[in-house]
Amino acid sequence: MGAHPYRDRVLGAFDLATAVTRRLDGVYEAAVLPGWDISGNANGGYLLAIAGRAMADAVGRPPLSVTAHFLSRGTVGPCTVEVVVVRVGRRTATASAAVKSNAETVITVIGTFADQVVAGPAVVNAKPPELPPIEQCIRASPPKVADEIGFGDQVDVRIRPEDASFRTGVPTGTAAVAGWFAFADGHPVDAVGLLQVSDAFVPVIFQRPEFPIAWAPTLELTVHIRGVPASGPLRCVFTSRFMQAGMFEEDGEMWDSDGVLVAQSRQLALIPRG
Repeated sequence: MGAHPYRDRVLGAFDLATAVTRRLDGVYEAAVLPGWDISGNANGGYLLAIAGRAMADAVGRPPLSVTAHFLSRGTVGPCTVEVVVVRVGRRTATASAAVKSNAETVITVIGTFADQVVAGPAVVNAKPPELPPIEQCIRASPPKVADEIGFGDQVDVRIRPEDASFRTGVPTGTAAVAGWFAFADGHPVDAVGLLQVSDAFVPVIFQRPEFPIAWAPTLELTVHIRGVPASGPLRCVFTSRFMQAGMFEEDGEMWDSDGVLVAQSRQLALIPRG
């Protein structure tokens, strides 16, 4: 038998943290590991990656487009992923999933899965964000408890200096954040890893002085995988235009080291309450 794209590969810390095991009834066992949370709440992109890995295993193809709705907080401990394969075609497959912890549904996901195919001409009316060298950018480290390993230790997110001013109480006033992303252990980012990248940066609403810097819960997150990243850190930029009625949207672009757009994202989140 040939190699399975999501079973036969060299594992990094992220792969181990999002590992899933299929039971005889088709349900996957997994775990939300310590250190992949922010102030006790499991990172949304991390939860989506756990679901995405189980769904990719069920259909034998990497994610192409996935949408998650977040229903409750993810906490450290065992969880299950109930995957339903909706359709398998020649090129694409569709599946849905529910991540459950203590019999409570944490997120629900639906997605299309397919191998990336390079074909035909490309028209790209955008370019990667302008960033200083990675060593000149500011490493983002969300708060954590005491000396425990936190989310900011698992990923290496470097924000361009002008976008880090909110940390000193002087937000830019423009809802935008750009910077570099890499896993802290240097392991390459694959299609499932891009699900994590989509929710790894600080909320762009932190740049608006009208709103407090506090937890901004994600309600819905959609990620489109547009290519397989070349090796090296990713250039990322996230922006928002509409912050009203207690909610804001956040649009993301992720570009690889070759200057190729490899993922786009959009999420709807709650404005922090203070």
